[in-house]
Amino acid sequence: MKSVKTLTLMRWLFGQLAPYKVKVLFAIGALIVGSGSWLLLGQGVKVVVDEGFVASNADKLNQMMLVVMGIALIGSVAAYFRFYLMIWLGERVSADIRQSVYSHLLTLPPAFFEKTRTGEVISRFTSDTTVLQSVVGMGLSMALRASITFIGALLLMLITSPMLTLYVLIAVPIVLLPIRIFGAKVRYYARNSQDRVADLGAYVDESLHEIHTVQAYSHEHLDKSMFEGRVEDVMSAAKSRIRFRALLVSCIMGISITAITIVAWLGAQQVLNGSLSAGELTAFMFYAVMAGGAVATISEVIGEIQKAAGASERLMELLNTSSTVMAPSDPKPLPTHVTGNLQLSQVDFSYPSGEGVLALEQLNLAIEAGERIALVGPSGAGKSSLFQLLLRFYDIQSGHITLEGIDVTQLGLDDLRRQFALVPQESVIFATSVAENIRYGRPDASDDEVQAAAKAARAEEFIVQLPQGYQTDLGERGVRLSGGQKQRISIARAILADRPILLLDEATSSLDAANEQYIKLALDELMKNKTTLIIAHRLSTVINADRIVVMDQGRIVAIDKHQNLIESNALYREFAQLQLVS
Repeated sequence: MKSVKTLTLMRWLFGQLAPYKVKVLFAIGALIVGSGSWLLLGQGVKVVVDEGFVASNADKLNQMMLVVMGIALIGSVAAYFRFYLMIWLGERVSADIRQSVYSHLLTLPPAFFEKTRTGEVISRFTSDTTVLQSVVGMGLSMALRASITFIGALLLMLITSPMLTLYVLIAVPIVLLPIRIFGAKVRYYARNSQDRVADLGAYVDESLHEIHTVQAYSHEHLDKSMFEGRVEDVMSAAKSRIRFRALLVSCIMGISITAITIVAWLGAQQVLNGSLSAGELTAFMFYAVMAGGAVATISEVIGEIQKAAGASERLMELLNTSSTVMAPSDPKPLPTHVTGNLQLSQVDFSYPSGEGVLALEQLNLAIEAGERIALVGPSGAGKSSLFQLLLRFYDIQSGHITLEGIDVTQLGLDDLRRQFALVPQESVIFATSVAENIRYGRPDASDDEVQAAAKAARAEEFIVQLPQGYQTDLGERGVRLSGGQKQRISIARAILADRPILLLDEATSSLDAANEQYIKLALDELMKNKTTLIIAHRLSTVINADRIVVMDQGRIVAIDKHQNLIESNALYREFAQLQLVS
């Protein structure tokens, strides 16, 4: 993504506050009251010195001490409301951005996730949004308070001594120089640092998810070494960011303190020659210190803002990623009763990451409603690619795919995908209960319907033996289930969905012989009056299909029934001899 100006990024970030204008106004009001209270303290100090100490007036001294304490109390109450509201706004904006990014990610096709590691995306959700939360919650509050304090202190300094104020203003452009010089460097290295953190998160996500393989191959020591290398990359990137941020803060503080010291010396000369009272000099220095502190605070916040700009840029990059599979602006409606008529005509398709190599070439296939079609062929023949095109996870390069005579590109994505029930080769189990995993196929299904689907999939026999039955949490990726049990949960999900077209990708691949027979009976019942496409390497599961489509290298090389293919197609005969003899 092309680099975006910091101002543009900040406008986007603070634009997230728009829905919460009332709270923002209250927070700013509390901030103004708080800053005003601390500025008033300077006038109190002036009166204490001139009319209390210098005039030896004890009553006036006692009275002003009470006034100063009252002002401090008001400032403290205002600080509470400012702090509470700004922290809440930071949390709220962070939550809103996470929701926006997640909602957008759900619309992106599989092609995006082919080239973007999940761990990197997770890092943007966590570390990047946390940075933004800090900037909005604390940084914005500090910057506004410091700005109001600086302006107020400058005005009161001007009232107290125009000449000394002129000397202070001379130092302001000098203070801005390090902000100009080091600010851009801080942002650059902040982005680089966050990218390294994202790499680290991606590596952790990958290695821990595949912990069985890591430990089975005794790869722990090598993974530990590789992880240490990535940690050091994070530290190296952070070191550069920290160095430039430290230079930024130290330069501003050094210039500010030097300027205040010089001004204090000049003010002392005016007290000695009688053109300025001791109280006025004390008040002026009080305001000068406040102004210097405000500048130092603003410089720190600028460092945070540069870091937030890097985080915002990465999040905007996600939000600005457009889907390559676009829904039509005026989608055509499907018939009320979808029967499952599918037609593929002259279909050419290559994956976005496939460098133009065709995964499917000149594919022609007509599937009638209620027909049972089996797809067989070697790995890489294009069987799973065909499933992905039917679900429109990708768009084809040429040709047409129609459902009920309507081109799939003219249908709403939700309308299209609601016609398919998918049982993938690798069963997907979510870290929730058995019931919710099955109900994923139809969220509004009742408990009785969930149980009926489990029975049909021959899953209830092991579900009732789990500690909490249907309410048992299955853990991340279903770690508490065997491969066959996961497959039966996945099949139960498809049964519950009750959609007109079934896509079965190796639906019995993880089952032993006994369980396979049970599932075949369940699938026979499930496939009644439904259009079904079955991918299977086990030919025993597809012998009774209405038609068997033999695929090789992205092309259809034969279509017929089992016995005819045995006699007429060498590739199919080879599969049959390898698998059916045993």
